Amino acid sequence: MDFLDQAILSVDNALRTLSGQSRGSGRANPAAASPDTLLRPWERRRAGRMMRVNHAGEVMAQALYTGQEAGSSDPELRAVLRKARSEEEDHLRWCEERLRELHSRPSLLGPLWYASAWGMGYAAARRGRGANLGLVVAVENLVEEHLKEHLQDLSPEDERSRRILEQMECDEVGHAEKAEELGAVDLPRPLRMAMQGLSRVMTRGALWI
Repeated sequence: MDFLDQAILSVDNALRTLSGQSRGSGRANPAAASPDTLLRPWERRRAGRMMRVNHAGEVMAQALYTGQEAGSSDPELRAVLRKARSEEEDHLRWCEERLRELHSRPSLLGPLWYASAWGMGYAAARRGRGANLGLVVAVENLVEEHLKEHLQDLSPEDERSRRILEQMECDEVGHAEKAEELGAVDLPRPLRMAMQGLSRVMTRGALWI
């Protein structure tokens, strides 16, 4: 695909992501069979804020993978990125469903999260295959750590959120392992620092806004 095709696909993904129209791979919500036993209002509000952060992270994942695909000229790598992005769309959809159940909402800063992450993904892709895959590893490792923290902080009664986050964590580990197998290299220090800084800003911002 030429630059115009990639631009159209990027805009299409952004619009679907930010409007709640993501398709994903069609996997069922892992929380479907779990009862919603989280009854205390303050616990539901807290869970809603946590899921809003996770949803914002999935918005950024869509942008990262889309930017990485747009910046790559490697057909094999683009196919791998597209598959991972589809699985991340499942995460986005599951988080949206859980937010509705908790009477919460996505972050109002979604366009900002998307634009910044797309630029980072595109920049890594332009540095070549190794750096592109290295971004996958670095991001998925950060997300894995974040999900482990949220799983520890969740109320023991919040089985539905837990099921979603556990499946997300499993998928993130798989994406990182696949990228390592394909030849990921360590990212330049400035890019790593920018990525970590953006992650901190997103986590704090999406918690409340």
